[in-house]
Amino acid sequence: MKLGKMAILAATIAAAPFAVHAQDAGTTVYSQVDESVVGTVETNDGTTVLVDTGAFKAPLPAAAVVEREGKWTVNATKAQIDSMMSQQQAAAEAKLDAALVDGTAVTSADKMPVGTILAMDEAGQQIIVANEMGVISLKREHFAVDESGALTALFTSSELAQFTTAVPEGAIVETAEGPVKRTAEGWEMAGMEEGEMEEGDMEATASAGPMSAAGATQ
Repeated sequence: MKLGKMAILAATIAAAPFAVHAQDAGTTVYSQVDESVVGTVETNDGTTVLVDTGAFKAPLPAAAVVEREGKWTVNATKAQIDSMMSQQQAAAEAKLDAALVDGTAVTSADKMPVGTILAMDEAGQQIIVANEMGVISLKREHFAVDESGALTALFTSSELAQFTTAVPEGAIVETAEGPVKRTAEGWEMAGMEEGEMEEGDMEATASAGPMSAAGATQ
């Protein structure tokens, strides 16, 4: 779908007649265009109706979902909504790809500074964020780019503090990009001899949920 058509579709949905009542979870939503099933209501907070189309969970303005002849309807087809969501998802993924680079500042879900990306692997399964306290190991799925363009970890600052592993000065962190050493000035790539892991040095490893790192000594 062309971007122009996407804009028209979004405007058409937003300009639909007002809703008579709030829609309950599980309600089937139909298309006013061809009377086919669009999806089912998953949640409704009175402002936004989250409709599960099977392919996407599409947030629609509550005023766009209206009752007609005993059915709840929206002025678009499932294919149109899925296409719009696909385009939006692709745009969000592109923004995330651009933001996930070494040195990018990271904020928390409650808008607090977290640190900067120290290192990451190509698959996004090991993204290490460093700050004054130590390191936090996360995955790509734990990040998003907010409306202001800031890279955000999808956890609160207090949760991220719990995930942080302290790294003392002189300790080496083994990352996907190679060993990195904590210095008085910050972080630097460790030399070949320094990079040889010794007992007590830290290696980032995957865990359930946010990644964790264990065991750091000088």
